[in-house]
Amino acid sequence: MLKLHQIKKSFAQPDKKRVPILDIPEFEIAAGEQVILIGPSGCGKTTMLHTIAGITQPDSGKVFLDDVELTRYSESARDRIRADKLGYVFQTFNLLPGFSAYENVILGMTFASKKRSPERAKSLLERVGLGHRINNKPHQLSVGEQQRVAVARALANRPSLLLADEPTANVDPGNQQQIIDLIKSSCETEEIALLMVTHSMEVAEQFERVERLEQLNLVVGDAKAKPPEDTTTPQPTP
Repeated sequence: MLKLHQIKKSFAQPDKKRVPILDIPEFEIAAGEQVILIGPSGCGKTTMLHTIAGITQPDSGKVFLDDVELTRYSESARDRIRADKLGYVFQTFNLLPGFSAYENVILGMTFASKKRSPERAKSLLERVGLGHRINNKPHQLSVGEQQRVAVARALANRPSLLLADEPTANVDPGNQQQIIDLIKSSCETEEIALLMVTHSMEVAEQFERVERLEQLNLVVGDAKAKPPEDTTTPQPTP
């Protein structure tokens, strides 16, 4: 249901030089499959998720989601496709501070073609253990509770694929396993494919398929394989 083909992405530096970030020949996820993506900081994990979600366009290559070639569409069209087919759990939650937990989840349904369902919004908040806090705003919730609202919002439209970017990074250790269990079980129950980025091998070991981005991304692989430059000062010839 997800396929990346010959994806390349670079960013311009202040001196106008472009720095390569991604070079991924092929990557696929089957419908309902759960995949962990692990790798060191700076190897392009978030850029890869943003490319899959259509938040950023690759320099070249194609992204297919449910047989739709996402990369051929305009930004506004990608936004609509993302609203219908993707859920995204951000590391920093991205909840709107002036809205209640319920309103944040309902907002996740606003831009999709499917009809908004107050019943589903309430049901999802109950599923994540926040049925008693649906009217609380983010500042009235703990960090772990805010992340659970973010998970409920990402599931609101019954997406084909859920992207989770370090979903436990800002959650205290006592709640991290709860967040992982919540995401894992919700995707299993609704047959949603999952791609989760993490630094934690403890998290990765709970999933059958674990991919290392430095093995998928030729930019990182080439950088690791390249011998270090000789920075010693050459001595004058006597």
